[in-house]
Amino acid sequence: MDASVKRKFSTYPAAAVVVLNQVRELILDVAEQDGITELEETLKWGEPSYISKIGSTIRFDYKDKAPQHFYIYFNCNTKLVETFKELYGDIFVYQGNRALVFELDQALPNKELAHCISLALRYKKIKHLSLLGA
Repeated sequence: MDASVKRKFSTYPAAAVVVLNQVRELILDVAEQDGITELEETLKWGEPSYISKIGSTIRFDYKDKAPQHFYIYFNCNTKLVETFKELYGDIFVYQGNRALVFELDQALPNKELAHCISLALRYKKIKHLSLLGA
């Protein structure tokens, strides 16, 4: 784990650490399954961020002002969240065109979330396709 990301994780409450580690592992697993060998883990805007050269940045965070939730952010200037809404409707809770919102204690919809992560990590290669090639 990147040192700055590790420090950021140390600021989260224990319940958030557990679920955000699951999200982190899912991002890393999806990148490996998709053959993405260059994935940068860093802090962007003070949030753990994952950047693929062929994709769009994925960030996530827990905010003290919303202690029951965490958020996975996508670039709002892409078609990502719009596509997720089309593909998965009410499986996710959306914050505009920039984020998926989760309850800290909910079971993650891993299959659907992994697909969304895959689309984001490959975005530059698929952005011209209808529904991003889904």
